[in-house]
Amino acid sequence: MEEAKHIPYKDFKEIPVDKMIYNSKEFLENVSRRRSIRNFSARQVPLEIINNCILAAGSAPSGANMQPWHFAVVSNSKTKTRIRAAAEEEEREFYSSRAPQEWLDALKPIGTDADKPFLVTAPYLIVIFEKRFENLPDGTKVKQYYTKESVGIATGILITALHLSGLATLTHTPSPMNFLNAILERPANEKPYLVLVAGYPADEATVPNIKRKSLSEIASFI
Repeated sequence: MEEAKHIPYKDFKEIPVDKMIYNSKEFLENVSRRRSIRNFSARQVPLEIINNCILAAGSAPSGANMQPWHFAVVSNSKTKTRIRAAAEEEEREFYSSRAPQEWLDALKPIGTDADKPFLVTAPYLIVIFEKRFENLPDGTKVKQYYTKESVGIATGILITALHLSGLATLTHTPSPMNFLNAILERPANEKPYLVLVAGYPADEATVPNIKRKSLSEIASFI
């Protein structure tokens, strides 16, 4: 890989401190309204919104700028039905035999089970893959570094971008997820990271009555 040429950074825009504080509070209030939901509307969403949010995710920092991610956007109903069937098969085995009781006890207040109708109802499934290595056109394999960290950051940006655009999301991680490579015809160098369900919440959508940890519980200042 050729050494990157450095150019002056001219995109940073400094703003007054009082505006910075206002922006940070406004962002906090907005993102605090984000909740994972499991009841989605079938209402359609313009693809342009999804495209813009994925491009925002693609701006995430990554190890050596490898950008080791791929976002497979699924809207076809037949494909979503196949994904649901495969996911529920894995989930039934997970809930019945693979999951430790401690994990099942932790999930109980959330109310999840092996039935995943949202995988078909929601207008979009964004299946996020992490690339363990890159296949170059000449057949060379290039190892990717810090893939999980990089893809995790990009996923966080994607979730936030969709929320700020006015959509609801749900992160879904059936285990194992190898069936996604087959259904979506993704190469072996890509590993499924998670399925991000995106769309409008259904009118009857509910969320668990939970609280988030306080600043003192999640941060320390030394």
